[in-house]
Amino acid sequence: MIQANNVTLRVGKKALFEDVNIKFTEGNCYGLIGANGAGKSTFLKILSGVLETTNGDVSITPGQRLSVLEQDHFKYDAYPVMDTVIMGNERLYQIMKEKDAIYAKEDFSDEDGIRASELEAEFAEMDGWDAESNAAMLLNGLGVGTELHYSQMADLNGNEKVKVLLAKALFGNPDILLLDEPTNHLDLDAIAWLEEFLINFENTVIVVSHDRYFLNKVCTHTADIDYGKIQLYAGNYDFWYESSQLIIKQRKEANKKKEEQIKELQEFISRFSANASKSKQATSRKRALEKIELDDIRPSSRKYPYIDFRPEREIGNEVLTVEGLSKTINGEKVLDNISFIVGHDDKIALVGGNELAKTTLFQILTGEMEPDEGTYKWGVTTSQAYFPKDNTAEFDNDYTITDWLMGYSPVKDVTYVRGFLGRMLFAGEDGVKKVKVLSGGEKVRCLLSKMMISGANCLLFDEPTNHLDMEAITALNEGMKKFKGVEIFSCHDHQVVQTTANRIMEILPDGTLIDKITTYDEYLESDEMARKRTVYTSTASEEEDN
Repeated sequence: MIQANNVTLRVGKKALFEDVNIKFTEGNCYGLIGANGAGKSTFLKILSGVLETTNGDVSITPGQRLSVLEQDHFKYDAYPVMDTVIMGNERLYQIMKEKDAIYAKEDFSDEDGIRASELEAEFAEMDGWDAESNAAMLLNGLGVGTELHYSQMADLNGNEKVKVLLAKALFGNPDILLLDEPTNHLDLDAIAWLEEFLINFENTVIVVSHDRYFLNKVCTHTADIDYGKIQLYAGNYDFWYESSQLIIKQRKEANKKKEEQIKELQEFISRFSANASKSKQATSRKRALEKIELDDIRPSSRKYPYIDFRPEREIGNEVLTVEGLSKTINGEKVLDNISFIVGHDDKIALVGGNELAKTTLFQILTGEMEPDEGTYKWGVTTSQAYFPKDNTAEFDNDYTITDWLMGYSPVKDVTYVRGFLGRMLFAGEDGVKKVKVLSGGEKVRCLLSKMMISGANCLLFDEPTNHLDMEAITALNEGMKKFKGVEIFSCHDHQVVQTTANRIMEILPDGTLIDKITTYDEYLESDEMARKRTVYTSTASEEEDN
C-alpha cells in the first residue's frame, strides 16, 4: 500500500496540490488522469520520493518495493540490456555483482566463502537463478528481440530503449509500480502485451496514460486530478467519465430546484413583509432563504480543441494506385513489392511493429522519398495533407505561429488564420510565439491546424497522437471519424484505430503486406493474427530450448 497524507505542493505562490489524501491498495490498478499541467507526472514523482512535498507526507507499507518507469533514455547507455532490466530489482543486481566480484578473486579466502554462501542463499530466495529468463520474457513480450538482449544500451534506438526501461520497471514483481506514459513509443502489439501483463499483475499499479482504451482495459480505479484535488472513482476511464458527468448533472439539477425555491421565497417575502397578518410567515421564509446554499460547481480545467477536417472538393473514384513498391534502407528491405488500390471511402490504418516501414511508405507517398522499385499514382481529384512523425524540419525557422500558418493558408487573412489557431486552443497572444520554441504538444496542434486549413481530401497521419493530451486525442479521434474523405494513418492509440479505420494494412517484418477490409478488433481475432502468434510462440520456444 502507498498513501498520500495531507500532501500539499506549492510552486512559488501557486498550490499545485492542496491537502491531498488518497490511498492506493494492493491488487488494484489506478489510472491517474487530468488535463495537461494538472500535475499527473509531478504527483508520481511525489509518490516515488523524487519530489519533496511542501506539507504532508507519503507512506509505504514497510518492506514493500517500489518500481518506477524511468524517463532518462540515456542513463544506462554504459550497461548491457540484460543488466539494465535486472537492475529493476536493485538488491538482486547488487547480489549478482558482489557474487561475481568474489568468485573472480584469485586469493579466495574463508571469509569470501562464507560471504558467497550468504549471498547464494539470498540469491536463491529472490529467484535469482531465473532472473535472466524472466528478463528475457519481458523483453520478448515488449518486442525487443533476443539478438538485442546482450547488446549495449547505447547501441539501441529510442523506441528500443523505451521498451527496455519498461521491462526494467516490470522486472522482479515489484509491490508498487508507478508508470508514467508506458504506452508511448510502443507499437500496438507491445501495448496489447502490456495490457495483459497489468491485468494479471497482483500488486499495486498507478499509471498515467493518454490512451483511453488502455486505461479502460487495465484500470480498476480512476484518480482524477482537477484544481489541485484528487477524486477517486471505482472503475475504469469510461466509468469515471460517465460518473463525473452524472455528478455534474445532478448538482446542476439540484441547484436549479434550489434557485426555483429561492425565487418563490423571495416573491413571498417581497409581497407580504409589510403585511402584519403575514409578517411571521415572511420572517420564517427569510430564515429558510438564508439556509439555502447553492452548490459550487467549478467547471473542469480540461479544455478540448475543435478539430474539423473539411475537404474543399469531393474525391473521385480514382484515389491512389500503388504497384510493386520496394525500398531498402541501411541494408534492410523495409518494403517488399507492396501493391494496393485505395477507394474513395477508405480509412486505412497501417499497423504492426515495423515502424520504419510505415514511415517509409508515408514518405514515398508524399514525395519525400523515392522507392527503389515500383510506382504510385494519386488520382487527379485528390489533394493530400501529411502529418509527419518527425516534425523537426517543419519548425526549424524564426516564424511566429500566425506567420507560419499563414504560409499554408489559401486565404491570406490574419483573422481567418487565427480562427484555426483558436480552434486548437492557441489564444490571441500565442500567435506571436516563435514556432521553434513550442512544446511537442503545441507543434502537433500547429500541424493539425495546417491540415485543417489545407482543405485536402486525402489525409495521411504518421503517429498524430504523440505528445497530445487525452482531450486533444479525443478531439482528433472525433475529427478523423467525421472526415468525408480518405485517410491513411498509423497510430498507437487502439481506440482511434478501432473507431476510425475500415481497412487494416499490416507491414510485416519482412516488408510484405497483409491487407484486410475489416475493423482493428476483428483483425486482431483473425486467422492472420493467430498465425503470427503461432509463429512467434514457436520461435520463442526454439530460442529457449537453445
